[in-house]
Amino acid sequence: MASGSRAEALSSGSSESIIDTVNGSHDFTIKGYSLAKGMGPGKYISSDVFSVGGYDWAIYFYPDGKNPEDNSIYVSVFIALASEGTDVRVLFALTLLDQSGKGKHRVHSHFDRALEGGPYTLKYKGSMWGYKRFFKRQQLEDSDYLKDDSLALTCTVGIVRMRLESRKIFNICIPPSNMGQNLLDLLESEVGCDVVFRVGDDVFKAHKLILAARSPVFKAQFFGHVGNPNMDLVEIEDVEPVIFRAMLLFIYSDKYPDMHQVTDSMSTCTSTFLAQHLLAAADRFDLVRLKLLCEAKLCEEVNVETVSTTLALAEHHGCKQLKAICLKFATNPDILGDLMHSDGYKNLEETCPSLISELLNALAEVDVNPSLHTSWKRSSNSFDGPDLGLDGEVNEAANPNGRRTRRRA
Repeated sequence: MASGSRAEALSSGSSESIIDTVNGSHDFTIKGYSLAKGMGPGKYISSDVFSVGGYDWAIYFYPDGKNPEDNSIYVSVFIALASEGTDVRVLFALTLLDQSGKGKHRVHSHFDRALEGGPYTLKYKGSMWGYKRFFKRQQLEDSDYLKDDSLALTCTVGIVRMRLESRKIFNICIPPSNMGQNLLDLLESEVGCDVVFRVGDDVFKAHKLILAARSPVFKAQFFGHVGNPNMDLVEIEDVEPVIFRAMLLFIYSDKYPDMHQVTDSMSTCTSTFLAQHLLAAADRFDLVRLKLLCEAKLCEEVNVETVSTTLALAEHHGCKQLKAICLKFATNPDILGDLMHSDGYKNLEETCPSLISELLNALAEVDVNPSLHTSWKRSSNSFDGPDLGLDGEVNEAANPNGRRTRRRA
């Protein structure tokens, strides 16, 4: 008997039916009201279609009234269902705004009172609710609702919805995903590693399946038609060991690596150097997300010393937004002199003369239209441009403490 009672207690629960509304509003301004008079009864001015609760709606204003028998004494206002729908239960509010600043708006609302018959039901597309005799036209024209020959209306629509909720009898806290950290631990422990990369004088162990899942290049190298799944040693050329380690950290964690993860305290590697070379590696191994993260970081770190090399990098690897940021920065008259005397600029003249031509053309445009620079905040050491953020990871990359350090214009 006790066993049966316990089983019954464990299977008990509760639920509740919740009926509420999904609300949305639309502001409708009618300018040139006097020119709308004389359209004729039944003729209306329509607002743009707006969506609330999965349905489309429109406001109809009849300057000569909806009914011919009223002889244009009244103006009419209606709200119409402008999309397909059946038995849509709805509440409305219409507000004619007092434009004198006194706040004495004319409000017709279902939201602040109980309706004897419940919410209105619109049966089909084109069904309407509103007022044939919304306002006497002469009184409207003599009131503060009409200003500078314009009227302002606000319509609020509330779609009635019903949902059933079951109350949980448990409260389990779900921790955030730590898959990236788990994979990093696997990389650091070297458990199950089946390939070794020799990069300069350093070696790195990794897992072919993880590399193939993340990089189409590695996938083709190990498992493609001409790939070798038995390959256990790979020589990597033209990549610095610190850059290759940073790329591995991204592959396993899907996060932009912190400087302290890839360099020691004695390293002279700068944040910009890391981002520049990591972008090139990301492009080489087709790591699209990493390439965008590097591009965004370099956009934030453009300065006189780095702009030339970053511009050449952007051109070589097809980073259009980064290239545009560099050109914008380089055409700032305040830093142009310092830029042209820099080693990076001289190298750019020798290696990418086409970019010098583009830079001069951009500078000529600024001379013609100086306002091109008014929306860009800059100093001799930093430059702010468009945000290339990617799921918040750029903020993390820019500042390991999670605070955004980039200034906004």
